[in-house]
Amino acid sequence: MKFFVDTADTGEIAELAATGLLDGVTTNPSLVMKAGRPMKEVIAEICAITPGPVSAEVAATDYDGMIREARVLAAIADNVVIKLPITLDGLKACKTLTGEGRKTNLTLCFSANQALLAAKAGATYVSPFIGRLDDINLDGMELIREIRVIYDNYGFGTEVLAASIRTVNHVKDCALAGADVATIPPATLKALVRHPLTDKGLEAFLTDWAKTGQSIL
Repeated sequence: MKFFVDTADTGEIAELAATGLLDGVTTNPSLVMKAGRPMKEVIAEICAITPGPVSAEVAATDYDGMIREARVLAAIADNVVIKLPITLDGLKACKTLTGEGRKTNLTLCFSANQALLAAKAGATYVSPFIGRLDDINLDGMELIREIRVIYDNYGFGTEVLAASIRTVNHVKDCALAGADVATIPPATLKALVRHPLTDKGLEAFLTDWAKTGQSIL
């Protein structure tokens, strides 16, 4: 499973990119707002940090507006992925952009039917929102499993990009369910490495090493 980081904070992205664990980045208007900088400037900087796909979302809600904005965003860098909402206009724009050879990410997916439509429109990625479904007492992970089955049934090439991830268990469950990608907040991505027994074991090893009085250097 590929790891994308869900942020527009270029400092966080650079730190995670240095680990070699980062395969791409997703952003949205809310994350860009938090960055407090011009969107095109932020996207350009992110694309320079990581060669992987970087999702940049249109703000328009009509087809013509989406296409105009998509072409501006796509001109920023070769690794920009155009993020579109799953609406009829968004699906139409996806079909057009896919036909032009551009990568797309259909976002705000909350049902298997929406994911099916995204695949039929030729989306590169579809982003089912796990955490937001959990918030209304639905099983967000069940949606990942349903989409995986449907895509495998028909050989769709659209990748399942699990989004709205809140916990490290979400990441594990997405991997078990067969998601192609998980886009993860920086703090959650960093937390994947942590385990109390790892910390305890390392502390014991360091204590014993100090008792030897040795140095590797």
